[in-house]
This record gives sequence, structure tokens and C-alpha cells, in this order.
Amino acid sequence: MPAPLPTGPLVTRDHIATQLRLLGVDSGETLLAHTSLSSLGWVNGGAVAVVQGVLDALGPAGTLVVPTQTGDLSDPALWQNPPVPARWWERIRATMPPYDPRLTPSLGVGVIAETVRTWPGALRSAHPQTSFAALGARAWEITEGHAPDCRLGEHSPLARLEKLGARALLLGTGYDTCTSFHLAEYRIPAPLVRVGRPAPGGGWETVTEVSITSDRFDELGHDFERDRPVTRGTVGAADVRLFPVADAVAYAERWLPLHRSREHELSHPDTL
Repeated sequence: MPAPLPTGPLVTRDHIATQLRLLGVDSGETLLAHTSLSSLGWVNGGAVAVVQGVLDALGPAGTLVVPTQTGDLSDPALWQNPPVPARWWERIRATMPPYDPRLTPSLGVGVIAETVRTWPGALRSAHPQTSFAALGARAWEITEGHAPDCRLGEHSPLARLEKLGARALLLGTGYDTCTSFHLAEYRIPAPLVRVGRPAPGGGWETVTEVSITSDRFDELGHDFERDRPVTRGTVGAADVRLFPVADAVAYAERWLPLHRSREHELSHPDTL
């Protein structure tokens, strides 16, 4: 029996570039993109065509930025999907390969982000758990100087993007993926947590960090979109949202203290 035909729609590089321009993506701007390949439909060329289409819309003076997080470089005692036996924990900590921005693959951010990470000329920030990769004119400015004790705060690419007037692009993803909201967590009263990870020279280290969690980001995004200008449209079958990073951060700074309890944050200290 022949395999069923794909339901589509058929999406091409040119289609992606055209639809993004119609949504208001400007040549020369900087985009922080959160993406889902499967949401788009049947993409001729897959993730490579998507990256090409976004770069076409941005032009040679533009910059594409994606999260390239590596949540697996973390304490095995906290792993849940799946967990590992407690008797393995010390051996895992002692032998976990350290972060290498050139080699360490991203995890949980999708094939498009991983394609950007490995793209010729891409630069990647130095944080071993919450790095970003960038392509284009401002890639170095955005990725350089990501402090090892600042996952998503003032010394991360997020603060650079805010300062540069970048916009966030949710391409087939929801507000639960919106890393811009995390920058607000560094600007409101928040608990500190101890975060374990492989040390740069081998072995294990623990650093003190601001507690971050994506819990309730979907609710936050709903209210943000209700109260602030957000451009909405589609690319292929994917719902798309486009908005300034600075607007999202400022709104989250006001929303989070009113809607999250301290106990809630303490019960979810390391969700990225």
C-alpha cells in the first residue's frame, strides 16, 4: 500500500522570505527566532530552506539569533525525562564532557536552531547551558561576553538584543518558548539557586544563579498580546508572532511579580 501523500502546504525558501517580509520583517534588522519546523507544513529543503528564507528576508545587513541551549549539561540528580539511577550520578558528573561552542549540540530547541548553530560563519556564546548562536552583521556583538554565571540576564545575549532593538519571532511556537521573558526574571526579586555543570577544564563545578522557569509563560504571553502591539500572521501552516524584545521584557517585569508566588518559583528552580 503506498504511503499517504503529505497534507502540506508546500513551503519553499522564497515563500518563507516573502511571507516574513509581508509580516513586516525589515532588511537589516535583528531577529531572535524561536522556531518549529514541523509547524510549517511540507518544507522543500527542510531546516536549511527555512534558515535561507529568514536570511533572505533579513538581507546581508541583518542578523538571525537562535537559542542553542544545552540543558543536558546539568546535574543528573535533577534529570526527569528520563531519570538515571542515583548510583550513576557521581560518575556522570566526573566524566561529562565540558561545553564546547563548536561541538556541543543544542537540545530541545529544534532542528532549525541546530541548523543555525552549524551554519558557516555562525558564532555561539560561551555559556555552557544557555548559549545563543547568531548569523549576520551583529553576530559577534550579540554573542561575545556571555558571562558564565549569567544564564539569561544582564550579561547574556538577551540584554544585548534588548539594547539593539531586536525583535522576537515566534515561528510556529508559543510564548512558552519566549526566552525574552527570562531577562525580566533577573530584574525582579527572585531566589538564587545552586547550578551544577561540567567545568571548562574537566570535572564538575557549581555556581550560584538566579532561579528561572518557563512556568506560566503561556499565560504571560496571552496577556502581553492582549495589551501590547504584536504582529500576527502565518508562514505556511505556522502561526507567527513578531514583537520587540524590549516590549516583552518590560511587560514581564510588571506581570511576573503579580502572578507568580515565591513558593512557585522555589518549587521549579531549574526549568528552562
